[in-house]
Amino acid sequence: MDEITRTFSERGDLAHLALFLWASASTGLLFWALRELAASNRRFNDFVNEIAKLNRFFGDRD
Repeated sequence: MDEITRTFSERGDLAHLALFLWASASTGLLFWALRELAASNRRFNDFVNEIAKLNRFFGDRD
């Protein structure tokens, strides 16, 4: 990574390097957020399924 930074600084393309690093970081954060959202949706779905099982169990007892 140090060699890449040195190459960019020698050519005067520090703005492009900064833009690339910003875009990479924001893309990584987007993928992380989407993965966490999907996991949250799965946990919520599991919760709703367990509540439905309880409702069926107690509904059959009446």
